[in-house]
Amino acid sequence: MKAPTHTHESAPDAAVTVNHRELLALRTPARTINNQPNRKARAALAGSTRSGFRGRGMDFEEVRVYQPGDDPRIIDWRVTARRGHPYSKVFNEERERPVLFLVDQGASMHFGTRSCFKSVAAARAAALLAWSSHEAGERVGGLVWNGTASVRIAATRGRRGVLNLLQTIASPGDSEFPQETPFTEMLGRLDRMTPSGASVVVISDFYGMTDAACRRLERIASRCELSCVLTYDPLEQEAPPAGWYRISDGSNSTPIWTGDDSWRSEYGEAMRQRLDFLNKLARTRGATVIDLATNENVVSKLQRTFGQRTPSRQGGRS
Repeated sequence: MKAPTHTHESAPDAAVTVNHRELLALRTPARTINNQPNRKARAALAGSTRSGFRGRGMDFEEVRVYQPGDDPRIIDWRVTARRGHPYSKVFNEERERPVLFLVDQGASMHFGTRSCFKSVAAARAAALLAWSSHEAGERVGGLVWNGTASVRIAATRGRRGVLNLLQTIASPGDSEFPQETPFTEMLGRLDRMTPSGASVVVISDFYGMTDAACRRLERIASRCELSCVLTYDPLEQEAPPAGWYRISDGSNSTPIWTGDDSWRSEYGEAMRQRLDFLNKLARTRGATVIDLATNENVVSKLQRTFGQRTPSRQGGRS
């Protein structure tokens, strides 16, 4: 069953609709989020992330005994003279790491009882992490999914990749199509477009989790650095007080009674199962898992998860 759509006529537009200007303005607080990779990059392009490739690069790694085929230009003549036989310098190449997002803006995300819709909280988290990746010199791209269709944003260096992603999040297109696209299929598309060693960020309520979707996430986590942001409304975590409530999916509405003991004991089990799987993914595959409530401060939550950094005096990248 789809999550009900909950609206307040008096709620400000910014709480229910993704605001493009707000996403652009999040570049400043994003500079305080230390969204750096835990794994070494394995992309083939030169960039700002340290990799496992050894060769001539910007960061000196060590000195080792000269090996046939070493470039004579990397011989450390001081160590060679001191030890009596040739030694070579070894450097760590810098490699560019694409950061690919899957941002869920589907029907179940357009729900909220506290502060904002889940779709808005997800958009803010995506903007902060995308800007933070840009500040670190990474290419940014990915998929924005409205529940029925997706838009692919090619990973691009500079502001263009971030701006394309944010524009698509703010205008994901019409979701009123008869055929839904399963979450599993979206993870498959993400898997196919993601090179090994990339950083992957999935921001969703993970409402469409199935065994097949779990396997997709495990595959991505086995070869990439995976971060999962589980966006939820507090009402999904704990049942409301006993009473009659009217819920709607946007087209139809029905009253429900929340005083049944068995119903209340089972309430929230679906979310607990999703969170349990993501936490298992963190333990077994090293994924980063963030549970983000709609009434939480997104900047503070990401700072606590990834750590803080001091913005450069130059104000970051252009």
